[in-house]
Amino acid sequence: MFTGIVEEQGVVESVTELQEAARVRIRAAEVLEGSRPGDSIAVNGVCLTVVDVLPDGFTADVMKETLDRTSIGAAGAGNRVNLERAARLDSRIGGHLVQGHVDGVGTIEEITETTNWTVMRIGLPTRLMRYLAAKGSIAVDGVSLTVVDVLQGAPGSTTGAFTVSLIPTTLMHTSLGTREVGDVVNLEVDVIAKYVERLLQVPVGLGGQPTEANGRPA
Repeated sequence: MFTGIVEEQGVVESVTELQEAARVRIRAAEVLEGSRPGDSIAVNGVCLTVVDVLPDGFTADVMKETLDRTSIGAAGAGNRVNLERAARLDSRIGGHLVQGHVDGVGTIEEITETTNWTVMRIGLPTRLMRYLAAKGSIAVDGVSLTVVDVLQGAPGSTTGAFTVSLIPTTLMHTSLGTREVGDVVNLEVDVIAKYVERLLQVPVGLGGQPTEANGRPA
């Protein structure tokens, strides 16, 4: 479990292809403190397991499904990535509960700079729109952000969009500050919304089986 508060930006040093997987080597410093093989580190919002801890970074294996479903598969040497160690139970949660399980990818459609902040509009698949709410939370490349507006797509469209406001600190300390229109980002919606949806879809009895309205097994 993570909080979406990025600890540092790492740099991808290499991506080595394996059989239906890849091993990434990332240069880092701060997240190495206390990290051991087997620990979890979120890389651009993707929960990865540390394989080796190196003097100047770490390696992690990425399975094929993760490569296919996230932007990690397109990462190359020199790319900057957001890093966060797993949250501790005795620490403050500065962002929101983030699992590191990416729900889909979005595309940056527009970036508008203002005097005090930057507004970013991000397109996403329609299937994820139902989990968004104005002033709700979403993780973008592992960064905990507050949704400003939810923008429905045209009738029949397979995409919608939402906007977020980025303060200078976020732009300076995360990779979102270097993102451009057309870039692909990892998205994780609020896990609470997913559980609420599931509970509303399938009423369950004490035995864990779907029930009818009268409480008898369906």
